[in-house]
Amino acid sequence: MNRPTTTGHSVVAAPLNPHPLADLIAHEIRERGGWMRFERFMELALYAPGLGYYSGGRRVLGHAPQDGSDFVTAPELTPLFGEVLAKQLAQALAATGTDQIWEFGAGTGALAEQILGELGDQISRYTIVDLSGTLRERQHERLRKAHPELVHKVIWADSLPDDLQGVIVGNEVLDAMPVHLMAWDGVQWQERGVALTPTDGTDAPTTFAWADRPAPDGVRPPTDRPDSEFVPGTVTETHGQAEAFVATLAQRMSRGAAFFLDYGFPESEYYLPQRHGGTLMCHHLHQSDPDPLVLVGEKDITTHVNFTGIALAGQEGGWEVLGYTSQGRFLTNCGLGEALARTCDASTADQLKTRGAIQMLLAEHEMGELFKVIGFVKGPWFDAIGFEHGDRTHTL
Repeated sequence: MNRPTTTGHSVVAAPLNPHPLADLIAHEIRERGGWMRFERFMELALYAPGLGYYSGGRRVLGHAPQDGSDFVTAPELTPLFGEVLAKQLAQALAATGTDQIWEFGAGTGALAEQILGELGDQISRYTIVDLSGTLRERQHERLRKAHPELVHKVIWADSLPDDLQGVIVGNEVLDAMPVHLMAWDGVQWQERGVALTPTDGTDAPTTFAWADRPAPDGVRPPTDRPDSEFVPGTVTETHGQAEAFVATLAQRMSRGAAFFLDYGFPESEYYLPQRHGGTLMCHHLHQSDPDPLVLVGEKDITTHVNFTGIALAGQEGGWEVLGYTSQGRFLTNCGLGEALARTCDASTADQLKTRGAIQMLLAEHEMGELFKVIGFVKGPWFDAIGFEHGDRTHTL
C-alpha cells in the first residue's frame, strides 16, 4: 500500500466522524499543541476506555459482515486449530513442569474452548488477559456452555503477577499493539503523526490529517540497511510497545514457555526497500483499507510483526528462542494432517467446510506462509514439536 508523506505539515485530511472517540482524540491533539504521534492515536483508537475499537463493546470477530464483525481468526475457522496447538502446549507444560495456561487476547473464547477441551485435566488454571470487557462476557458464556465442568479453572486477569509460571499463548495479539510510524523524505527520517486541519473556514468540521516532523537524532527503523536504499516517500513502522510487552512477560516468567502466532516477517524482510508503503492496514466489515483516520473506533488497525525485534526482546528478558517457522509448517508438525483425517466420518458438508478452513490455515497464499509462530522457553530446554521440521530461527 502507498501512503502519503510530507515534511513538517499536514497532508490527506480525513473527515472526523461523529464518534465520541474522535472528539476525545481531537481534544488530546489540541492539548498536545496540535500534533500527536501515531502510536498514541492508534492506542486511543483501539483501547480508549469504553470508546476504543476493542474496549467499546463492538462485535469485532465473526465470519461475515452480515453479523456486524470485521474479521475472522484461525480458531473461528476450525476447532482443529486449537486441537493441534494444544499438543504443543501439552509438551511445553510437561517439559517445564508447569500446569497453567495464560492466553492473551482471547477474542471470542474459541481458542480457550479448544485448548480446555484438550488439556482440561492437565492444567490447574487457565488465565485470560483481555482488555475488552464485552469480550470477557462472551468468553465466559462460551466456556460455561462448552465446558461447565472446567470453567471454574478459568480466571480473567487485569495485570501480570510478579512471578509468572506456565505456558503463554497469544494468537494475533502482537499485531494489534500500537506502532510508531516513520517516513523517509529522501533527506532524513520523520516521525509520522496526526494533526487537525479545518476543511473550509473556521466553522467547518475538523478533520484528522497526517503530519510529519523530523525524528530525533539517531531514531530510525531498526535495520542495517543504509538510508540511501529507501525510496523517498517510504513509510514504515517500529514496534516498541509489542517488544516491551514481550520483554516484560519474559522478565516476569520464572519458569515456562510462550508461543506467539501472528502475521509478519523477520527484520531482513520487514524493512526491504520495496516494501515502501509499510504494513499498516485497517479492517471493517471484512474489507481492508489503509486509512486509520476515518471511522475511528469502528474499525481495526493493525500492522505486521517484526519477529526479529520480538525475538531480541524475549532474549533480553531472559527467554531462549525455541523456534520460529511458518504457521503452515508449525501446524503440520503438530499433527494437523492427522487431525483432518479423523474427520472423514463427518458429513460431506462438514468435511468440505473443514477442508476449506485447513486450506486457509496451511496454504502459502493464505495464512500458511504469511503467519509465523515463534516459541520461547525459560527453564529446561526441549525440542518443541512445532519446530521439528522447517525451523527458521536462523533467519531472525
